[in-house]
Amino acid sequence: MTPKYIDIHAHVNFSAFDADRDGVIKRALENETWMMNVGTQKDTSQSAVDLARKYPEGVYAAVGLHPIHTSKSYHDKDELGPEGNEFTSREEVFDYDFYKKLASDPKVLAIGECGLDYYRLEPETAAKQKESFIAQIELALELGKPLMLHIRNAYGEALEILRARPGARGDVHFFAGTWDEAREFLDLGFTLSFTGVITFARDYDEIIRNTPLDMILSETDCPYVAPAPFRGKRNEPSYVSEVVKKIAEIKNLDFEICRTALLQNALSFANIH
Repeated sequence: MTPKYIDIHAHVNFSAFDADRDGVIKRALENETWMMNVGTQKDTSQSAVDLARKYPEGVYAAVGLHPIHTSKSYHDKDELGPEGNEFTSREEVFDYDFYKKLASDPKVLAIGECGLDYYRLEPETAAKQKESFIAQIELALELGKPLMLHIRNAYGEALEILRARPGARGDVHFFAGTWDEAREFLDLGFTLSFTGVITFARDYDEIIRNTPLDMILSETDCPYVAPAPFRGKRNEPSYVSEVVKKIAEIKNLDFEICRTALLQNALSFANIH
């Protein structure tokens, strides 16, 4: 079966879905929506793969180490859950062999989310982030899989790292840079993906209008940033249709033309046949 939508970046593997995870996935699949659940460190990467293995079709995984988890950082209960996990340091050194073995599963379609996050940067953490990012680019190149990038306040440095490693491809998840920065990623062959925030903020309109349709992907980043009309609620993959509707509106395109194009983009990005 070919779906109508693919949520290219979800986190149904996170603890925010512990109470009703299978119900959320069932609802998405009934709405002809497939998903790629994205890992952020060892445990959430493993859980993304375990979840993908449970479903014969429509549920996939990406595995990797998020830049904020290369150092001690804040605790997010939606990711790790309560009951003492708030004391977890969450400082992880990228384990190439562990992630290579995990990524060998055919349900793993991408490496990440990985990249650079300089939003709350401590002086010693930039080097750790770069080292982890480069290792994950090398793993993606070795395995022939795309990258799922998380870049915040560091687009220029990320571009420098990527340019030095020709052949790397992937998606810039939740893109929030300038049009000039967007164009540089597009020139390298990277797609840009957008979340439900575009349904209630106008900051992204220019970039979406300017980006070629065949270089755009749709995502939820659930459980975060639910689109209108679900703002304030926990986000989920079945809401990705609202993102697609808004992209069609911003680009002044027929909805079906836009939906079909974004679906094909996602199938191509993830090499789903």
